[in-house]
Amino acid sequence: MAIAIEILVTGGAGFIGCALAQRLLADVETGGWSIAALDNLHPQVHPEHVRPAALPHAVRLFEQDVCDAAAWDDLLAQVRPRRIVHLAAETGTGQSLDLPSRHTHVNLTGTAVMLEALDRHGCRPGQILLSSSRAVYGEGDWIDPVTGQRFSPGQRDRAALQAGRFHVIAPSGQPAQPLPHDAAQTQPAPASVYGATKLAQEHVLQAWCAARPTRLTILRLQNVFGVGQSPFNSYTGIIGLFHRIAAAGQAIEVYEDGQIGRDFIAIDDVVAALAAALKNPPSAPGAIDVGTGTPLTILAAARMIAALYGAPEPRITGAFRDGDIRWATAATDRLQRELAAAASIDFETANRRLSQWLQECGVIPVGRGQ
Repeated sequence: MAIAIEILVTGGAGFIGCALAQRLLADVETGGWSIAALDNLHPQVHPEHVRPAALPHAVRLFEQDVCDAAAWDDLLAQVRPRRIVHLAAETGTGQSLDLPSRHTHVNLTGTAVMLEALDRHGCRPGQILLSSSRAVYGEGDWIDPVTGQRFSPGQRDRAALQAGRFHVIAPSGQPAQPLPHDAAQTQPAPASVYGATKLAQEHVLQAWCAARPTRLTILRLQNVFGVGQSPFNSYTGIIGLFHRIAAAGQAIEVYEDGQIGRDFIAIDDVVAALAAALKNPPSAPGAIDVGTGTPLTILAAARMIAALYGAPEPRITGAFRDGDIRWATAATDRLQRELAAAASIDFETANRRLSQWLQECGVIPVGRGQ
């Protein structure tokens, strides 16, 4: 007979899943919720294919694939979750262009297989919390500095990128000014296969939950980084890659003109937002943007990390990635209003913690970071 549990986390052995489990189990307000995790321990994230040490022992791990209907039958015959945190996904904007079927299969088919299994077993979780992405916005909205008009530029022209013209140009012909991603105002327009699958994932869950007694909560995360993120996954975790390069005494290579903007948010602040959304689900419908609200250029980020190790000045290459966007940052008003959450860890502090962890793990030599 299946045992009722409070939380099931798909992709629960990953970077965010492990940190979330630690947070929930340590939170006195949750009383140490019972948690299970489903994860296939994909070698791109788990090269040794073993249960990660960061996943608390109290979490029951089902080493299964989110796309496997039989695996779901086995899981739901053993546990009945009251809530589901849906983290399982293929990530990486660049990789999604090269492997679109892999991303659509996991992100869309995997979600549909999960929902079918819930119906098949008569399991009605009270809440599904989806970890979505800022990638759903693409370039988002910008302001024309001449007319003051808001506009959506769409994907940047590849010929312009090849010619070194990286700025988003307004209808007036002048470089445009970016606006924060705001779910209440910014119309999604994905610039990558990954972003398109995350937006479709939102739509599938919205349709299903509207016809079931299940509340849907969507958090659109900006660039998450920090302790616990795989330092060897070349498709995610650019900050970890920068640490490895700088610790080796090499110059970090920066794409375009270095002025790509990102909203880097520490993993601690992300799991705080996820935990808040579980303990007190937002009452209003719609996605919530999760970020610091303070953008940082890739060049500035690279310089801060290089300084930690006394590495050479980062080198601007002029190279670019297809499907990449110029600027991204979150509007955080609803995050604060609905979840009473806000980023509390600054970029420099989070990177010092990350450097220490990378040394403890043997990824970089001990004593290299300042």
